[in-house]
This record gives sequence, structure tokens and C-alpha cells, in this order.
Amino acid sequence: MSTRTSDMRRRTPRAAVLVTGLHLAGLLAATVPALPASAGGLPFGLGRKGPPVDYAATPPLPAAPPANGAIFQAANGYAGLHEGPRARAVGDMLTILLVERTVAQKAVESRSGRDGSLGLTPPASGPLALFAPGEARASGTQAFEGQGSAGQSNSLFGDVSVTVAEVYRNGTMRVRGQKLMTLNRGEEWVQIEGIVRVADIDLDNRVLSSRVADARITYAGRGDLQRQSRPGWLQRFFSLVSPF
Repeated sequence: MSTRTSDMRRRTPRAAVLVTGLHLAGLLAATVPALPASAGGLPFGLGRKGPPVDYAATPPLPAAPPANGAIFQAANGYAGLHEGPRARAVGDMLTILLVERTVAQKAVESRSGRDGSLGLTPPASGPLALFAPGEARASGTQAFEGQGSAGQSNSLFGDVSVTVAEVYRNGTMRVRGQKLMTLNRGEEWVQIEGIVRVADIDLDNRVLSSRVADARITYAGRGDLQRQSRPGWLQRFFSLVSPF
């Protein structure tokens, strides 16, 4: 009995330490905040670091319904006398006209050349008298010519309706939106985000994409046509490791 009692006394501190450790681990796990879930969306952020940008429509801010008067019905919505139906609040819609066109060309040409000659007149007597005056000559010519050119042109036309995501105090607004088109052989989407001025919005509630500051415009797609336009994975692998 004494032997069993001593064994139980030895095991009791170990069990107490184990229970205390599990309790502390549970407390630490409860105090660590959970990581926020990344915003989902279309495959705009593929191949990039960080969570993708959410292009979903921004809902308007909740506000208390205004009281209607006998003549002026404020609950039906209204616009200022000089403002018109322009977007000016979070959740309002406006249309961005895509008029993007970029053309870039570059040409480089370089030429260089150099000629040199050396002539020695040997003495008329002595061991070097064996060489004729015209034989002790040296000459060299060096020339280089190189040229290169590069050109690129892009164009994107259309329209995308976006919503106001944030309004700043200086009269500018951050807008974002997307248009998804499902075709018979794939999908295509246009996404745009940027900052616009209220003064650049016309009477039809439209603004040119050239007036959008800090613009991020994406036009991409996926499907059979996009897969057929890319080389195979084995060919892409050899193109990366090929030294030629």
C-alpha cells in the first residue's frame, strides 16, 4: 500500500501540471483574434499578392426617412435645383464611358567606328636593317552598328455603370464597378475603380474614363477561347528554361 500511495503522490503533480497547461493554452487561444476573411470576387487578383478588390455594388448608407410636408414630399427623393440627377452620395450610380487608347513607339539606332594605323621606319644600318621601310607597319579597324525598335497600341471602348463607394470632402468620389458577360464559349468581364470629380459628371450622369484619376481598368476573360490562345504548359516551361 505504501508503494502505491507513493506512486499516486508522484503522478498527482504531473496530472496537475498537465491540466494547468491545457487550461492556459485554452485561454491563449481564446485571446488570439481570428483572421478576417478575404473579400471574394471575380478572378481579378490572380497572380497578385494580397486579397482581391471587391467590385460589388456599394449599398447606400442607411438614413432616417425624412418627414413629408403638405406640399414638398421629401421621402420620394429629390435633387438640388442646380445639381440635377448627378451622383453625389454613397451608393449612387453613374456611367463611365471607356475611351482608352494608348500608342507607344520607340526606336534606337547606334553606330560607332574607329580606324588606327602605326608605321615604323627601321634604321639603315644595324640588325634591323633587314626590314624595308614599308614593312614595319600596323593598322586596325573597329566598327559597331546596332538598332532596335518597339511598338505597342491598345484601345478599349464601351461603358460600365459603377456605384459611389466613398465621398471625400474636396468634392471627389471613389467609384468602382464591374460588368460580367457570359458568352457561349466563356466569360468576359470589365472592372474599373478610380476617383472622379463631381464637376466632371455631365447632365446624363456620365463621365469619361480619361477623367478618372488613379484608375484601375481590367478587361479579361476565361473559357475555351482564352485557353486556346495560350501555349501549352510544357511549351511554357521550356520557354522559361531555354537559353535561346
